[in-house]
Amino acid sequence: MFQSILKKMVAHKVATVIGIIVFGIVGYYGYGWIVGTPSQIKYVVAKAERGSVVMSVSGSGQVLAINQTDIKPKVSGEVTAVKVVNGQAVKTGDLMVQIDERDAQKAVRDAAASLESSKISLEKLLQPADELSLTQAENSLARAVESKDTAQSNLSKAYEDGFNTVADTFLDIPTVIAGLQDMLFSSAPSFGSAQWNLDYYADQAEKYNEKASEFRKDTFDKYQTARTAYDKNFQDYKSAGRFSDVATIEALMGQTYETTKNIAEAVKSTNNLIQFYKDEFIKNGATPAPTANTHLATLNSYTSTTNGHLVELLSVINTIKNSKDAIVNAERSIKENTESLAKLKAGPDQLDIDSTKLTVKQRENALLDAKEKLADYFVRAPYDGTIAKLSVKKGDTVSGATAVLTLVTTQKLAEISLNEVDVSKVEVGQKATLKFDAIEGLSISGAVAEIDTVGTVTQGVVNYNVKIAFDTQDDRIKPGMSVSASVITEIAQDVLFVPNGAVKTQGQSHYVELFESATPLEESAQGVVSAVAPVQRTIEIGLSNNTVTEIISGLKEGEQIVTRVIDSTATATQTSGLFGGGGLKGIH
Repeated sequence: MFQSILKKMVAHKVATVIGIIVFGIVGYYGYGWIVGTPSQIKYVVAKAERGSVVMSVSGSGQVLAINQTDIKPKVSGEVTAVKVVNGQAVKTGDLMVQIDERDAQKAVRDAAASLESSKISLEKLLQPADELSLTQAENSLARAVESKDTAQSNLSKAYEDGFNTVADTFLDIPTVIAGLQDMLFSSAPSFGSAQWNLDYYADQAEKYNEKASEFRKDTFDKYQTARTAYDKNFQDYKSAGRFSDVATIEALMGQTYETTKNIAEAVKSTNNLIQFYKDEFIKNGATPAPTANTHLATLNSYTSTTNGHLVELLSVINTIKNSKDAIVNAERSIKENTESLAKLKAGPDQLDIDSTKLTVKQRENALLDAKEKLADYFVRAPYDGTIAKLSVKKGDTVSGATAVLTLVTTQKLAEISLNEVDVSKVEVGQKATLKFDAIEGLSISGAVAEIDTVGTVTQGVVNYNVKIAFDTQDDRIKPGMSVSASVITEIAQDVLFVPNGAVKTQGQSHYVELFESATPLEESAQGVVSAVAPVQRTIEIGLSNNTVTEIISGLKEGEQIVTRVIDSTATATQTSGLFGGGGLKGIH
């Protein structure tokens, strides 16, 4: 007998059995110990069904006697008229407060004028071109052609002037570059030294100021740069001629301009060196060599020469650029005027007509928008009600954040209280079911209309008020009545679910006990009896409410699962199992 009982306990996947109870057999089923013989064990079973699993939060509160609304304007400005008083009844659309609308009136007038202008443009577009318009278009085209001819003539002259300017430059800069070479790299007899003048100036000045070497290096480098540019430029100049192509002449002008700048920089550096030598001698009570003054005078004439040629070269380069730009602009004007004249002769293009019609439509919409904006300056009653509080008077300045008055209606709402955990799941617009203690059997639907932003703390508990609008009004519902509401926060439709009692947990996984084969179940007064014990099957669960749990995987629709295990005759109390799980006596 005892061995038979142990086999059935293994079939129920019980890991360990401890304890002996007099006149009973110990068996383990999931969460507790059951006292009784196997033949006494009965099962409460259910089938896995398909339907909806609804998640909701519930709260209770009262029916509000009225709904009140703070009326705020959509615009800012000065109140010019108040048309109501406290306690006054108003109808939907009644004017209550007027705000200075002069700017909005002007916007309407401007939009109307703009619309009229676009209509005139459309009407004019649909008319055939007149002789005056054709003549004006032809004259515009002719002027564009003349502008291009003039620009081309100016460009040709600019190239000729450019070559002449280059030629004039090369009459003078060879003298300058040669003079610089002689001034820097020859030995003046008055210096009484065989070294270069460049080195003499630097060495003599360095006796008083060590920066002289920096001036020497700068002068030497600038001269070498100028000399290299000059030699290359002079060869290119000799290779070119007055009848060279414009690209060659233009490149030669740019090259000559850069070469002249380099020579001017070399002249400036040389002047800086000699002037530094002279200044240091005078500062230290020494007398500079007279040759220094001669060199400085020569350098001044070189500076004047290079500056003059730089101005002339830059002027002719800019003239060429401006002439090219004028030609491009003239060509654009010719193209535009040619197309314009062709359009005038061909009549209005359908795309132009459609575009102008679209402009008319856009300006019609702009006028409507302006009129709607104007209407915002007249605060009207959004529904029938009574003025409960008037907050402004004539002359006050208001904005979109200003409540100008409070309007109340007889519409009823339910206001319930939710704790901070439940309210975090609630959003405006969610559906709700409302029931009333005073009206048995009445259940109406509603929707969340408002949620408090700030909660109320009572004895350390934070609660938030939630207002629910009724979908239908029932005259039996009176202000102040107690109401309970269930707000639907999440719903899974057409899913498989089982009663919560069927789902068991072991560690991080979930399982159910079920009869896998088509085992005959004998009905009894308290449940069913099976000759074969149920087996465990691991499942994956989804949503779960107070009654049922969604089954994502592990079960099929119609499979029989155990919700409870009943020992119908046992009288001994239930004791804890190895896993610490206890349960009610006789219920598993």
